[in-house]
Amino acid sequence: MEKLKSKDILAINLKYYRYKNNLSQEKFAEMLGSTLPYINQLENGRRKPTLELLDKFASKLNVTSAELITYNKKHHIDAKRIDEKKVN
Repeated sequence: MEKLKSKDILAINLKYYRYKNNLSQEKFAEMLGSTLPYINQLENGRRKPTLELLDKFASKLNVTSAELITYNKKHHIDAKRIDEKKVN
């Protein structure tokens, strides 16, 4: 298996915890005072947030920053939309 980069692990976990909190990308962006394209880019591994933003994400998702950057193979989400979610 190919080693995942930290931005890829963050992408997997952001989507997982957002889904667990029943938040759409739009709602999550609104909570953060951010934009939908930025959240989408994060969840697709195309952007890297600052540590300050990582802490803000964690706070809004009720997890620790460490949980957002720790790989867990059970956190992969295949659904494209929140109403299609299949979370473990």
